[in-house]
Amino acid sequence: MGTSEQGKPDGIAILDFGGQYCHLIARRVREMSVYSEILPCDATPEELDALKGVMNLKGIILSGSPASLRLKDSPRLSEGVLETGLPVLGLCYGHQLIAHLHGGEVRRGEKREYGITEATIDAPEGVLKGLEPRERVWMSHGDTVFSLPDEFQVQAHTDISPVAAFRHKTKPLHGLQWHPEVVHTQKGKEMLANFVLDICGSKQNWRPTDSIETAVKEIRDAIGDSKAIIALSGGVDSSVAAALAAKALGDRLVAVHVDHGLMRMNESDNVEETFSKMGVNLIVARVQDRFLEKLRGVPDPEEKRKIIGEEFIRVFEAEARRTGAEYLIQGTIYPDRIESGFRSGSDRIKTHHNVGGLPLDIEFKGIIEPLRDFYKDEVRALGARLDLPPSIVERQPFPGPGLAVRIIGEVTEEKLDSLRRADAIVCEEVEASSLRDTAWQYLAVLTDTRSTGVKGDERDYGLTVAVRIVESVDGMTASFSKAPWDVLERISTRITNEIPGVTRVVYDITHKPPATIEWE
Repeated sequence: MGTSEQGKPDGIAILDFGGQYCHLIARRVREMSVYSEILPCDATPEELDALKGVMNLKGIILSGSPASLRLKDSPRLSEGVLETGLPVLGLCYGHQLIAHLHGGEVRRGEKREYGITEATIDAPEGVLKGLEPRERVWMSHGDTVFSLPDEFQVQAHTDISPVAAFRHKTKPLHGLQWHPEVVHTQKGKEMLANFVLDICGSKQNWRPTDSIETAVKEIRDAIGDSKAIIALSGGVDSSVAAALAAKALGDRLVAVHVDHGLMRMNESDNVEETFSKMGVNLIVARVQDRFLEKLRGVPDPEEKRKIIGEEFIRVFEAEARRTGAEYLIQGTIYPDRIESGFRSGSDRIKTHHNVGGLPLDIEFKGIIEPLRDFYKDEVRALGARLDLPPSIVERQPFPGPGLAVRIIGEVTEEKLDSLRRADAIVCEEVEASSLRDTAWQYLAVLTDTRSTGVKGDERDYGLTVAVRIVESVDGMTASFSKAPWDVLERISTRITNEIPGVTRVVYDITHKPPATIEWE
């Protein structure tokens, strides 16, 4: 963690009850230039107090959870956390937990409240200061707070939730049933700012780029006098991790790029050319046949990720034995870890190959992840500060398992060829249009659905390609792009004309949530 020029930054502790939006809460706090750190939900007052070594702790936020308070083994707070005197904001499950601990009625509602909901603001004060009488908010819950004791003030309600927001009349305790951290809550940032800046009194004195020297020191301390390998895909995450590792280790760092045959068109060649010019000690492992053989006959996406994760490690181990490296450095970031369900109590959305997909038996003395607590836009800021070229810093995300997780079903060379060409067309057309400045990610997916088409006056029963273009800030939430029709038409026409066997192109109009950005 970095510190500002004034010393330790002000910060907020976020207690993780396993909700998939927990790291998004941390992200939103950091957007305000206030530091945030995530602790397990059962962190003790002593553990919270220990945070004073790295930040001026100003408040606590309780995350949501897939659990229900109706279950005996549902996660709970450690004794004394609500009595620290620090302001506390409970979100969703955290909202219900504060109510439950004070004798409120929390039970299963007759209807589940999910998605965009209109909330009536009864008392626009505190966290709800400055809100309109009706606000659009994002709900995702089955249990509901139905009543509270007299020492609480009900501040908002919906048609389903009679207590959708509250605050204690004498203690700094606040609750929101909805998720202000999700972009679909229209004034969510204002609500969080009301808590973090006004109620907690946090100063905006933290920047992600303050963390460079801390990350470099962490790498040096972890690796000592040994050598290390950096897993270099060529994306912004691994490139920034490589730049940090190079500052820490110099010529004791070896970059390994694995060409597993699942990359985009000409991508491995471009990576080799770019990083060789930068003077990086780079090894390109051309192991396409090895990965394709392992993936033969495997349709399940989780199994694909685990196979690819293990093969990556085996390739790195072979290069480590050859070069004498004892440690592996990866560009793992926050969203990779949260979607892999790395914390107890959190649901696994999908296993990222470099997190939950890693095998248990690893030869390396340790795996170092200097970016594990950063979000994508923060990583980009670090890359710019490290003087990486814009072509790397601004590069759109690409999954480590590559095109294997953009092919629904078994991976074959024929499917890879079709998808690689479709992906190239999507990239060319988006980057030649106005979407280049607004799109976070754009990609093609080869589905396992076939449909009837007509080519050259003849019936053709061929493949269906899905196109996905999304806008986002951090990858934790995203909105589908309302792309111009002429751009989508060019993409569709080119794919069906230039790729034999493709008869239909569809456009994905699903936000994240409820979907993820990638299909698998």
